Amino acid sequence: MKSCAALLVECLENEGVERVYGVPGEEVLDVLEAMSRSSIEFVSTRHEQGAAFMADSHGRLTGRAGVCLATLGPGATNLITGVADANLDHAPLVAITGQTRLENMRQESHQFVDLVSLFRPVTKWQARVIEPDSVVEIIREAFRTAQLSKPGATYIELPEDVATKPTSAWPIRVRPLPEPVPSRYSLEQAADLIAKSQRPIVMAGNGVARQRAAPALRSFVHAAQLPVIETFMGKGDMDCRDPFWLSIIGLQALDGTLCGLEDADLVICVGYDPVEFAPAKWNRSSARTIVHVDTAPALVDRYYQPAVEVVGDLEYALGELSQIVSRRAPSSIVTTLRQVVTDLSRDGQSDNAYPVKPQRAIADLRAALAPCDVVTTDVGAHKLWIARTFPTYEPNTVLISNGLAAMGFALPAAIAAKLARPDQKVVAVCGDGGFMMNSQELETARRLQTPIVVMIWVDGSYSLIGWKQMDRFGHEYGVRFGNPDFRRYAESYHLPGFWIERTEDLLPTLNKALSLDEPSIVAVPIDYRENAKLVARLGPVECAV
Repeated sequence: MKSCAALLVECLENEGVERVYGVPGEEVLDVLEAMSRSSIEFVSTRHEQGAAFMADSHGRLTGRAGVCLATLGPGATNLITGVADANLDHAPLVAITGQTRLENMRQESHQFVDLVSLFRPVTKWQARVIEPDSVVEIIREAFRTAQLSKPGATYIELPEDVATKPTSAWPIRVRPLPEPVPSRYSLEQAADLIAKSQRPIVMAGNGVARQRAAPALRSFVHAAQLPVIETFMGKGDMDCRDPFWLSIIGLQALDGTLCGLEDADLVICVGYDPVEFAPAKWNRSSARTIVHVDTAPALVDRYYQPAVEVVGDLEYALGELSQIVSRRAPSSIVTTLRQVVTDLSRDGQSDNAYPVKPQRAIADLRAALAPCDVVTTDVGAHKLWIARTFPTYEPNTVLISNGLAAMGFALPAAIAAKLARPDQKVVAVCGDGGFMMNSQELETARRLQTPIVVMIWVDGSYSLIGWKQMDRFGHEYGVRFGNPDFRRYAESYHLPGFWIERTEDLLPTLNKALSLDEPSIVAVPIDYRENAKLVARLGPVECAV
């Protein structure tokens, strides 16, 4: 006989879990003890939110559910932000927490919160373990549901008295997830609409990266000679140097016009999640004919009513469409719109003005990294610049908190990214506001010896909010704050820290930091006066980036 906690850990091993991210607590002592005797590495983080963001990042990069663990009460509530982030961005994640004894749930009790109810709005599925033998079904269902399309977060609550109960059950065999293929009829309908359209355009989203379908998308686009726009969760679905790549959509008022959507008579949405950029923003008149290509049926509303839904495995669907679609003459819209984006990116790339312009910071970051290296970005004004102008060549090389748009994401996500992709360089790009929300995870990075670079864009402000205040009211309020000396802050963790004092020093400093075998900070004073110029050219920001 073994304990329920030991069986839970066996089930995690059975699911192929290699790491669990979390903070230890009294109500998960039995789980931790069982884990100490298992093949699973427990990564102790400095805050539960950091653990959830790490599990989120792991799920995005591997396609397998990341796992985070916390105790009851405040430990569990601290997980909520990262769990919700994974769920809205469709990253597979399994969250597990302890709970008080079953008998204590009948009345007000120390640290007791109804966690199953609390996690219900931010997960796909939730369960409380009441009988020890049920763990095998609960773990299997949690992972299966988290990884089934569309992926997301699931939650398991384990009361401390149930954790110690004996059981003789064994894990359930893990079987491959079903990969249904779309009907031939829907494929032929889609091909017919493409053939009859005059100004078709492809919108590629997060689902392409999730399904590892970027090669199939690229083949389809070239076979049909179709221009492509990407959501910023879809960055890298197309190589931005590809002649059919247009731009990124999902940020500003003029995106629909600049990306060609205003003139398009057919929009082919491939792996598109409405949370990426609401249909009401790009299809205000509801006049666009839409082809929906995804692993799940469309979420229909007045602005998103597909004429055809091609539902099933994306790689198969795009491969079949490549075979039956008619080859078109290249659209003249590509050349026109690409020039707008190119001009926007080039402005300031070689400017030595100080503080550093965002365009220069991005150009130097891109120059320091190889095509398959990974950038995680926090939330704020810098995220807009990265989403809009950072050149991306491969999928899942820019990780963005999109649906929830959660500050504090980048540093924990970078740690997990480095663990998942040890051969790639990893840079976390943070504003000074977002960095300080989970900066304590620098100690986790040092302890794990994950040589990531944290690039902090410094301006002493919640600058995106200030940007919107200026645009709307003509003044800022409540957005300014002070910062530590970031060099000394890094040194307090026994890590190298760099402060950019001349713009010309940025690229060599990034190269030096990336060559180190330990984490480091590169703090960059940024000139956000460029934001006003971006608004003048592209309109006000329409999403909470």
